[in-house]
Amino acid sequence: MPIEIADARHLCDVALDVLRLRAIHGIESGYSQVELAKLLGVRNETISRWWIAYQADGIDSLPGNRTGRPQGSGRALDDARAKTIRDTLDASLPEELGLEHALWTRRAVGDLIRELFGIDLADRTVGTYLRRWGYTPKKPSPRSAKQDPDEVAH
Repeated sequence: MPIEIADARHLCDVALDVLRLRAIHGIESGYSQVELAKLLGVRNETISRWWIAYQADGIDSLPGNRTGRPQGSGRALDDARAKTIRDTLDASLPEELGLEHALWTRRAVGDLIRELFGIDLADRTVGTYLRRWGYTPKKPSPRSAKQDPDEVAH
């Protein structure tokens, strides 16, 4: 059973630098770009791009920065707004803020965001924010935490 290699996009920057150097060393040692791509768990186009950059300007020309959109960019709520929402969730109930919800649901949080910032988010997006912030879905308990068992029996 062959070993599965993790996708290189999930490696840390140091590991990617080592991977690039190994790819260059492999080509210089006579391996083909296709063979190296299979061994290192990257696409052969990536090996080719690294090799072309190396041939043009040496080791310093190998790409070092991550490509793609930076993590966190494109979010509807910046860090300050997210903190405001989290503080509000921790400090109050929806009814106290004039929302027509008994508990903090995704819809209730979405209504809060709309009311505070004028941003309309889908329930799924609100759920993603809640998970990111460490909130987990819970079913309400059938009994109140402040319930007195003797009084209920009476």
